[in-house]
Amino acid sequence: MSGFDLSAILSDPQYIAMLWYGLQMTFVIFIGSWSLAMTLALVLLCVRFSSSRFADRAVAAYVSYHRNVPTLVQLMLWYFGIFTLLPSGLTDWLIGHNAEAIFAVVGLGLCQAAYFSEDLRSGLRSVSPGQMEAAKALGHGYLSAMRFIIMPQGVRNALPPLINHSVSLFKNSSLALIIGASELTHAIKEIENLSFQTFEIYLVGTVLYLFFSLLIMGAGAYLSMRLDPAWRARG
Repeated sequence: MSGFDLSAILSDPQYIAMLWYGLQMTFVIFIGSWSLAMTLALVLLCVRFSSSRFADRAVAAYVSYHRNVPTLVQLMLWYFGIFTLLPSGLTDWLIGHNAEAIFAVVGLGLCQAAYFSEDLRSGLRSVSPGQMEAAKALGHGYLSAMRFIIMPQGVRNALPPLINHSVSLFKNSSLALIIGASELTHAIKEIENLSFQTFEIYLVGTVLYLFFSLLIMGAGAYLSMRLDPAWRARG
């Protein structure tokens, strides 16, 4: 049995190139799905706060579905199910433009939107109703009050769960392995098959995921601090 040899991984240009490409694809999937999730979450939030009972129930059903069906199953449904139902011309275009990554972004983004929308909704509901009344007393209209008074407080209150779910989304990008996306976990598996250095490559992968997860958490903590009125008052 060969001993521990981390240099067998870190000194090989081929393995480093595979890890680098996998890491790039991980961030493409993460940033793409995060952007889709946040955009859709804002739309769902606006619909949820409308006066339509049907719209509110439709959003509630959307959130319930995505929170109760495993993300892995949703990815498989998109890639192995919905993908096969698309027109052949669109299918050919997707295949030529990294269909696996595209469906990973779509599947993860639609799923994460449910969590982001609930985070934002909870943050806005935590703002005292008196804030809106005070804003109107100062001459603000509804949109102005939401933009300058209610939303900043709501987003600040929602930041801790938003940061946690963003880290979860980064880690869940590894699920794209199941549909063949060439992200970091896929690269780790390929290197393991080529090098037979199982412990070493999984150790490298663990360190990479840990480092970037902590980096996202640190960026979120810094943003929370910058948005804290007490911190800004001291500055």
